[in-house]
Amino acid sequence: MEDKKIYIFDTTLRDGQQTTGVDFSVSDKIVISEALDKIGIDYIEGGWPGANPTDNEFFLNPPKFANASLTAFGMTRRAGRSSANDPGLSSLINSSASSVCIVGKTSAFHVDVALNISKKENIEMIEDSIKQITKSGKEAIFDAEHFFDGYKLDKNFALECVRAAYKSGARWIVLCDTNGGTLPDEISEIVTDVIKVVPGENIGIHAHNDTDNAVANSLAAVKAGACHIQGTINGLGERCGNTNLISLIPTLVLKTEFKTNIKKENLKHLRTTSNMLNERLNRSPINQSPYVGEYAFSHKGGLHASAISKDPSTYEHIDPRIVGNTRNIVISDQAGRANVLSQLEDLKINVSKETVEKIVSLVKEKQFEGYSYDGALASFEILVRRELNQIDDYFILNRFRVIDERRWNAKGKLITESEATIDIRVNKEEKMTVANGNGPVNALDRALRKALVSFYPTIDNLRLSDYKVRIVSSDKGTGALTRVTIESRDEKSNYWSTIGVSTNIIDASYNAIHDSITYKLYHDLNVKK
Repeated sequence: MEDKKIYIFDTTLRDGQQTTGVDFSVSDKIVISEALDKIGIDYIEGGWPGANPTDNEFFLNPPKFANASLTAFGMTRRAGRSSANDPGLSSLINSSASSVCIVGKTSAFHVDVALNISKKENIEMIEDSIKQITKSGKEAIFDAEHFFDGYKLDKNFALECVRAAYKSGARWIVLCDTNGGTLPDEISEIVTDVIKVVPGENIGIHAHNDTDNAVANSLAAVKAGACHIQGTINGLGERCGNTNLISLIPTLVLKTEFKTNIKKENLKHLRTTSNMLNERLNRSPINQSPYVGEYAFSHKGGLHASAISKDPSTYEHIDPRIVGNTRNIVISDQAGRANVLSQLEDLKINVSKETVEKIVSLVKEKQFEGYSYDGALASFEILVRRELNQIDDYFILNRFRVIDERRWNAKGKLITESEATIDIRVNKEEKMTVANGNGPVNALDRALRKALVSFYPTIDNLRLSDYKVRIVSSDKGTGALTRVTIESRDEKSNYWSTIGVSTNIIDASYNAIHDSITYKLYHDLNVKK
C-alpha cells in the first residue's frame, strides 16, 4: 500500500465549528479555507448549505481554490422521502461545491433508537442519496457514522451499509470513530476486514480524539489500507476534538512512504496556518504542540545545547525549518528567523542577510510589546517595508477624540451613540472631520476615511469586515495590554488583516485601522504605477 496516494480531507470549517466557543464568520471561513488550499489539502469541507445563514453565504461566493475540492456536508435523505424531493439533499446538490459528503447511520443500535426505522430502509436511504448525488455530476462521499461501534455490535449490518454506499457510486467510504473510543490496534483490524468488502482506495478514516489517539488511529487506518484521512487544523472539534492535521500531515509526508498531493515545500505553511487559526479564535497557542509549537524545537543550555550545536538530529527528529518553525536555544537570538524568512518569501521581498537579522530583531521587539503577526500579515508587510523605506506616510495624525453617549431618546428608548472627531495632515494640508458610528471603532474608522477620501478616492471602497480583541496581559485587569486585530476587504473581495496593541482599546483599534488603510493605499498606488 506504500505506493498508493493518501488524500487529505479538512473538516475545520464544519467539525471545527462544533468546538465549544468557536463560531466562524464568513470572512473566517474564507481566510481559513484559502490557507488550507495553499498547503495543498485535497478536500475542504465548507459547511452545511441550507443549515444556517453563514454557510449559505459562504457557498454563494466561495473562494477559488488552486488545489482543493470544495465539499458540502449534509445527511442522507430523510425517511419517508424520495431523494429527488428531499430539501436537505437538494441544497447540497445545488450548492457551488464540486463534491458532497453525506453522513448516514451504520450502527444497528442508532438505526433502531435514533432513526426508529428498519435496517432495510436505512440502507435504501444510503443508496438513494448516493445515486442522487452522482446523478448530478458531483463526487459523492459517505461518512459512515458510528461505524466502529456499529461493527462491534453487528458486523454484518455495518459492512452492508458501507457496501451499499460503494456500489451506489460513492468515491469515498469514510469510517467514522464517532465517539473516539476505538484504539489503534482495533482500527487496524477492522479496516483490514472492511477492505475485503470495499477496496482500500475507496476507504477513509474520520477519527475523534477522546482517547488522545486520533492521529495514531488515522495512521493505523492508512497502514491497514485506507487512502483518505479526515481531520481539522489544530485538532478542533467537539468534546476532545478530531485528528489534528497539523501533526498528521508532516508525519505522513516526512515519516512514511505514502504519497500525498501535499508538496514537502508547502509544509512551511503549517505553523503560520496553525497560529493564524488561534489568532482568529482569540486562543493562545499551545507552546508544546508537535512540529509547530513555540517549544517544539526549543532547547535549554547544558548538554542538550552542546549536542545540538554538533548534531541537531540528536534531539530533533526533523529540521524545524521544514514546517516553518525554528530551533531555539533558549538564550539564542535566532528564534523566529525561519518564520520571518518564510513570510518575506511569500511577499516576494528580497533582502540581504544583514537586513534579515534587523527585521528579526524588530519583530522580536514588537512581539515583546504584544504584537503577533501570524494572524496579521498585512501589518507585518507594513513593518518590513517601513524598515526598507519602501512605504510612505500617506497621512499624519494630529489628534483624534471619541465620545460615547448612553441616553434615553425622545421615544423613551435607551440608546448608545458614538461620535469621532479626527484631525489629520495630508501633503501639508490640514483636514478635520466628524462622523457617527455604531460604536467607537466604527465612528473612528468612518471619520478617518471621510477625511482621506478626497485625497485617496479608493479609500471609499475599503470596509472593515471583522474585529477581534484579545487581552495580552490579563494579570493587570482593566489596565491590561489589549491586542486588536482587524480584517478589511475591498471592492475586489481582497481580504487582509492588521493589528494594533495598546493599553487603550481605542488607541489599539486606531493603530490597526491605520495599518489597514496604509496597506490598501500602498498596493493601490503601486499597482497604478
